[in-house]
Amino acid sequence: MLSSKTLLGAVAACALTSSIALAAAQPPAKAVAPDFYSGRWYEIARTPNFGQRDCEAPTTDFTAQGTSFKVRQVCHRGSPLGLEKVFTTTGKIIPGSQNTRFTMSFLGGLKKQEYWVLDRAADGSWAIMGTPGGNYVWLISRVADMPTSTKAVALERVKTLGYAKLEFPHHPPGAGA
Repeated sequence: MLSSKTLLGAVAACALTSSIALAAAQPPAKAVAPDFYSGRWYEIARTPNFGQRDCEAPTTDFTAQGTSFKVRQVCHRGSPLGLEKVFTTTGKIIPGSQNTRFTMSFLGGLKKQEYWVLDRAADGSWAIMGTPGGNYVWLISRVADMPTSTKAVALERVKTLGYAKLEFPHHPPGAGA
């Protein structure tokens, strides 16, 4: 059985960790055009997370509907050509956010998660998305095979935002060409 002192220490550590994560989240840097929420995005890099374990060739397709949108995410298990896992949901842009913040609904609308578009390329070719708590980040691109120099710039920005531990899913040759 835990002593009250040990339990109090554990609660304090959790609170400190939580506040550190919140402090790590930087607000979005630039307004986002509404067309961000239309078309296909390829995931280039991400913070490791349980939900995307063993996920290769991940894509997200947005279908805009005003300030709302539909989302279809595809992940291939084990390899870029592995078994396809499809996830569909809906999202909504948060009013007054210059399109930089949105929520997506999960479990039939029982749970919502907020996401921020932390930064983006001026031409809309790539974007960095994260959770407001600073726990997760994704680098996404309109093409599966980002040009090396563009990818380097985007990854440097991800690091500047404070994210160091990343994994890089693979895409099949010719994807998104």
